[in-house]
Amino acid sequence: MTRSLKATILLSLFASLFFASCLSKSPRIESIDPRIGSLGEVLTIRGQHFGKERGENYVTIGGIIPTASAYIQWQDDLIALRTPDFGDSGLVYVHVNGKRSNASLFTNRSVMPQRITDTQTGSGPALSSLAPVSGRIGSLVTLQGSSFGAARDKSKVLFSWNSENSLNALGDTSQSLKTVEVSDTELGYEYWSDREIRIRVPDGAISGAVQVVTDQGTSMPLFFDVVDKPGSKMFKDKKSYAISYGVDVKIQKAAVPNALYLWIPIPTISAQQRISQQLARSIDPFVENYLGSSLFQIKDLQTGTNNTITVSYVVDVYAVETSVRAQSVVRNTNAPIHSLYTQSSSLIPSDNQEIQKKANAVVGKEQNPYIQAQRIYEWLTAQGGIRQEPVQTSLIEAMKKQVLDAYTASLLFCAMARSLNIPAIPDAGVLVNKSRETRKHYWAEFWVDGLGWIPVDPAMGASAVPESFVFRSDAASYYFGNVDSQRISFSRGIINLSSMDPKGKIVQRDREYALQNIWEESTGTLESYSSLWSDVLVTGVY
Repeated sequence: MTRSLKATILLSLFASLFFASCLSKSPRIESIDPRIGSLGEVLTIRGQHFGKERGENYVTIGGIIPTASAYIQWQDDLIALRTPDFGDSGLVYVHVNGKRSNASLFTNRSVMPQRITDTQTGSGPALSSLAPVSGRIGSLVTLQGSSFGAARDKSKVLFSWNSENSLNALGDTSQSLKTVEVSDTELGYEYWSDREIRIRVPDGAISGAVQVVTDQGTSMPLFFDVVDKPGSKMFKDKKSYAISYGVDVKIQKAAVPNALYLWIPIPTISAQQRISQQLARSIDPFVENYLGSSLFQIKDLQTGTNNTITVSYVVDVYAVETSVRAQSVVRNTNAPIHSLYTQSSSLIPSDNQEIQKKANAVVGKEQNPYIQAQRIYEWLTAQGGIRQEPVQTSLIEAMKKQVLDAYTASLLFCAMARSLNIPAIPDAGVLVNKSRETRKHYWAEFWVDGLGWIPVDPAMGASAVPESFVFRSDAASYYFGNVDSQRISFSRGIINLSSMDPKGKIVQRDREYALQNIWEESTGTLESYSSLWSDVLVTGVY
């Protein structure tokens, strides 16, 4: 055999191995059992693409690599091993052919917060017990203790939460603890009194600490185990946006007394998005954060005057990626979230017979709610009917002609899902491209019992946005169940605000960056004025 032939064979072998490695799928963890355990006991990891045998592959727990003798079983969808007896709580990863899986949190039982007794001192809230001590996302939990306050007001309950590169330290009561708040959007607060609170486990919660926060302080944590998830949800690719926006008002004709009310949307707070800092605002609001907006009042305006209100925030946004075991998804029609988010409304007419007929035709005989939602998304994105340009027709007409834009596609997804008894909400906000330009945008979420909200973005899935806002080559498949962090949300669902004065003149604004029914209201002898609402300006990305 000649030297050149040997070299060719070796090169071919190397290329084959290289391409095989590139084409292999990354391992993915779907669950670990137990999530809370003692060091030295058996840990079972379930998921995908672990490989048929261990070979050179391995697991890390809190950065520690178990010895070879620790492994009991290794197959493509299951690994069983004994946890190292010299470790602590930490993230679990599976490493296969040089690729690392998503993370799952393992908690050492020995560092769990202990039950708090009545001997706790101090005037702040004291959390003494949880019942039950484990449950699914959306399940009801009763908290017992003292000094919670007679009413909730601005108090809140926090659950543990983590992104891909963060870890909750149980027992850590500092403000740096990664948490997700019980959500009003999910009807999370059922009852609040000084000694008892009943809440629902929020979307994004993981097994870990639960704490009560009031204006008197933060309780010591107790442990809650989130169980029976029909899949996994990962928060990753964090982007921090400094943003500024507001409204300019010019008074053309007015006499005292009068008042102008302006409802300025606040970036939403959810498992995916947080306000990390309020940078500035030109005046203080009349009502702070009511249903996701701040109400500003300007009184006794005079002819010829100008008024400007601006607000600025730093907002942290995470991409969301889900992996759902469709066969494990069940429909719980008794949950309050189902009755609320399957209702018909003027914007989401899910009781319309034509929408119901189309939805049933799209899903056929399929009864699984997750697969039904997937088929609606595929029908919306596969026909090429979603366009960049605004579509100025009714929702029914847009559906019939299948000529949609991001706004009508998100509302139609929700209407069709709700007609099939799948809870769904529209999202409104802005997309942000690499040049920090923004564009108003609309997408949606649907609810899976035990896992939470699943994002869908039909317009992005159809690449129906300007080229500078196209972020992925696999858009069609990615934007069902996943969503990027190149966006800022200002409303989840429809925000229904109340008029301040029965005789007030209300201004509504359609297709804005928040879906709210009132933006302005004038009262008294404010006869004529003009308003200019600014676009959302991104002043920095971190």
